[in-house]
Parts: sequence; C-alpha cells; structure tokens
Amino acid sequence: MQARQINRNVVLLGTLLSLLVTLPVAAQLDLAPLPDESWSSKHAGHLANRAGFGAGVAEREALGRLTPGQAVQRFVHGLDINPLQPFAASDIFDPGLDPFPPSRPAATALAKSQGHALGVRVKPSGNRPLQPVVDRFFYWLRASYLETDRVAYWWANRMLNTTHPLQEKVALFWHGHFATNEDKVRDYRKMLQQLQLLHSEGLGDFRTLLISMAQNPAMLAFLDAGVNTKDSPNENFAREILELFTMGVGHYSETDVQEAARAFTGWHFDGLDFVINAQHQDLGEKQFLGRQGPFDGVAIIDIILEQPQTANYIAAKLYRYFVNQDLAVEDEPQLGQVLLDVEYDIGRFLTVLFRSNDFYQPQNVGSRIKGPVELMVSTYRYLDLQSIPGVPDFNRQSQALGQRLLHPPTVAGWSQGRSWITPSLLFERANFILDVLFPDLGFVPPDRYPVYTPEIVNVQARLRQGMSVSEATKPTGVAGGADEMAASNLLADRDEDFNTRLGSMRGWQMALERVKPIERAPAKIDLTNMVLAAECATPLHVISFFERLFFAVPLPPEVKVELAKHLRTRLGTTDLVQAQTYMETALRTLLHEMLSLPQYQLD
Repeated sequence: MQARQINRNVVLLGTLLSLLVTLPVAAQLDLAPLPDESWSSKHAGHLANRAGFGAGVAEREALGRLTPGQAVQRFVHGLDINPLQPFAASDIFDPGLDPFPPSRPAATALAKSQGHALGVRVKPSGNRPLQPVVDRFFYWLRASYLETDRVAYWWANRMLNTTHPLQEKVALFWHGHFATNEDKVRDYRKMLQQLQLLHSEGLGDFRTLLISMAQNPAMLAFLDAGVNTKDSPNENFAREILELFTMGVGHYSETDVQEAARAFTGWHFDGLDFVINAQHQDLGEKQFLGRQGPFDGVAIIDIILEQPQTANYIAAKLYRYFVNQDLAVEDEPQLGQVLLDVEYDIGRFLTVLFRSNDFYQPQNVGSRIKGPVELMVSTYRYLDLQSIPGVPDFNRQSQALGQRLLHPPTVAGWSQGRSWITPSLLFERANFILDVLFPDLGFVPPDRYPVYTPEIVNVQARLRQGMSVSEATKPTGVAGGADEMAASNLLADRDEDFNTRLGSMRGWQMALERVKPIERAPAKIDLTNMVLAAECATPLHVISFFERLFFAVPLPPEVKVELAKHLRTRLGTTDLVQAQTYMETALRTLLHEMLSLPQYQLD
C-alpha cells in the first residue's frame, strides 16, 4: 500500500511540475497599469490569492465590480473594520528569568558562583541544592516554547480573519526574509515583538524596517550580538545583513563584512529594549563599500541602501514571492529602479506590481506553489471558518508540511517555490485536508502532553510507582552501547547537585500550569448546506462549484467527469436533493480527493 501511495505521489508531482512550465516572457516586464476595461472577477481572484489568502466567490465578484486601482488599494491599505484582538499572553514571565542563560550548564555555573540564578536561590543545605535552579531553567524553556505556539495560532487567526490580508502576507514574507527562530531566541516575548514590528512596518519604508530589525532583540539574540565587541568582533549579523537581507552573495568583499561587524559592535538588548554598550563599541575609522569614516551601524545601513544592487535584490525577491519565481536576472534592475523611484516604500512598490499588466499575464496566474501556511489558511477561508481549528494542530501540521511559524529552519528562511513539493510533502498536504474533513480520533493536544520528550512522562510514571528519583530518572537502554548523549545524561543523573531529568519533568509541569491551553475544537463544516445554497443539483454541479470556489487552475474535463462518477456512486443517485440527508460524508470524501490534486497546490 505504501509503495503504491509513493508511486501515485510521484505521478502527481510530475503532473504538478508540468503545470509549472513557464510560458515565454517579454524581453522587458510590462509594468504599465492594467486597463480598467480589462478588469474582471477572475483578475480579482488572482489578486486575492497573491495579496492575501484567497477569497470566496462573493468576495471575488465584489472586488471585480471595483476598478483595478480601487481593488489594489483595498489590499494595500486594508479596511478599518473589525479590529483584530491583541495577543492574550499567559502569565508566565518573571523578572528573575532575564537575562536567560544560554544553556543548563551556564545556569548551574552561575548559580554556583553567585548563590542564585533565574530569580531562585541555591538551597543552603540538603540533597540536590541546585535543583530549584535547574527546574526553573527548564520551566522557561518549556513555557516560552508553548507560548510561542500560542503566538503562532494567534497569527494564523489574524491571517484568517483580517480585513487587511496583505499586511499579514507581507509579514509572512518578511518573516522568511529576516528569519529568527524561537529555538535559539528562547523568549516568546521577543518573537512576538518582532512579529508586531513586521505587522507595523512591513508595508512601509524599508529603511525603517531594516534599522528596526537590526536593533530588534530577537534578531540580536539570534545572531549573537552579545559577543560582538570591539575586542572580538562577531561577523554573524554583518554577514547576514549583506548576504541575505540586502544585497545578496557576490556584491561585497570579506573586508566589507569585517568592517561592518566593527560598526555593529556594542549593539545589544536589555530585556525587550535595544541598548548600545558603549564600552564594547568600536568608533574607529572603517572602510566599507568604497567609503571611509567612523561609521556606526545605522551609517552602514544607509551606505548599503545607496547601492543599486540593494534595490535590485529586494525588488526581485518581492517579485519572486508575489508574482513569479522564474524572474530573469536581467529584469532585476527594472524592478530595482521602481523601488528606488518610490523611495523604498514597500506598499507603493507592491501597488505598482499588483496594478501592472505583467501581474495578470497568463504565465503569472496559477503558476505559484502555495506555501504550507498559505495552503492551510486559504483552505480555512474557502470553508468559511471563523477561527483556526484546534484539530488538527496548526503548528504540528504546518511543520509536517515544511513551514512552522516562528521556527524557520535557518537564518536564510524557507526556500519557497518548488522546494515546497516532494512526493512525501504531497502526501502530507493530502493528509492535512483529510484531518480537517475527518478529524483524527487519536488526536492528543501537543501543548498538554510533551510528545517530543516521552522519557519525561516515563519519569513521572516511575515516581508514581514509588521509585527513588535516581531510579526513576535513569535513562532507558543506557547499558550496552549507549551513545554519548545517554552517557552524559547518566552522569548528570549521578550529580549530587541536581538531576537534569527531574528538572526537565518539573519544568514541563510548571509550564503546563501557567500557559493557557489552545482551544481544541475541530472545524465546523457543513458541505451539504454549502452545495445546496449554491443550488447544486447534480454531482457535476458540485464538482464545478468546488472547482470555482477552491481552484485557481482549472481541472481537466476528464478529471471532473471522473470525480462526478465517484460522487454518483457514493450517493447512489444523481439527485442531490434526494441525497441531502446522508450526503455529507460523500461530499467530504470528494473534497479530500479534489484538494489533494496537483492543481490545488497552485495559485
């Protein structure tokens, strides 16, 4: 069965790739505005897919009745209705947790040297005197991780319910561009602060966004600002701002990286605030991109923005994300000039793109593979859901599809495009649809059960059986060929000052006490009423209705006929009114089949 599924997915992958064959393009991008008389609901649907997360039939038709300029402005500026709720944080942070040590050994070493750490004093006597500190360390690791999952749910609900979808889509773009990961930052507050920055500045002035991001505590933590001092410059941020954030590989020298690193020395954070540690700052002369002076970090950024390559790089990346990944290199300067003409205003630049003839050319419509988050949110929008379901879990499902919010894989973010699709990822996309339409009966809320650390649950079970802490926390399978990590854990278990596994278990317990649970209701879906309200009378009418609602790429006629036959067989009739009392399961099975097709992966 598994081999047949893999073979089927290989065939589907081939079909999908064949749909992505790029049509011939003009020698120069046609960025002139689309004429008003050419505008239609079909164009409006394409705009809604790319500038947001799709739109229902009625919304597309309403957009189609506007002029193209009015429709684009609605996405760029949004509608001032139904303000979104701010994130409702759990009460999990205590002042003593800041600054948080980089590791458990660092936490215990600090506690040993000063008698306290993380707001907890070392026990003056008794067994395992450092245990409260270790418990506290693991508490914050678990609590921040779980709270970050809640932030991701909150963001996904914003994407679903917003009246300004481009604000969310641009934030998603910048999240992959300025990629930081909670696994290293270890502070949901910093991740939330950065996300709020992407929301507030993502459609504005790129200089403001770039400087704000360079001074953002999450970015500073992620790229090791704390070890960037004048006595020992760290090149991490300087390299990434040139290579990934502004210019791209090959447009600067190693000397430029080294000199920029000197300019960013002393940039650090105190809690959630940007600070400059003057004693670590290098105020000497620097030579950078052909300029000389006592540059600080802001001056370096301004010099970068003066380079035409910066505008070319940012404009091309925006085009590849919103229009077509297959942009010719020779077309990048044309886009870069547009970005310079609008003075790096991202909203104005996207207005030019979304208004252009080029944006609506056949080779740019239905040619883009949806990212996992876009796939999930748009599916929920088409189903007219009012909130992101708790089943399946949004975070675990998006991770299975290859894009977990607030956890990009590297500082380079996600690769996008064809990297979203492999035979196994196609299978996971189909499973996502299946789990939405037929919720998993064995679902366990991952925010209430440490599924990635089952050994911790075993420790608790052993303690309940009356074992001693040493016995209960002994790793299973350590004897006979244990690996280095298992041996290290065993040594930790023998340390009389603390017990690591006990601390990990206690950390989970304390985190679960304080982090608010994610609501776990499955999606409320009524396909029967949906198709009857659309006046579908036959199986083929249903196929056409679902195609119009969900698909940017039309299905081949023979596929539609075959799907209609399947629905007819399951219903035992072609009369939907006659079958309305029992056809919900058949409709869900049909929709699962349809949304697993290659065409649904495109917008």
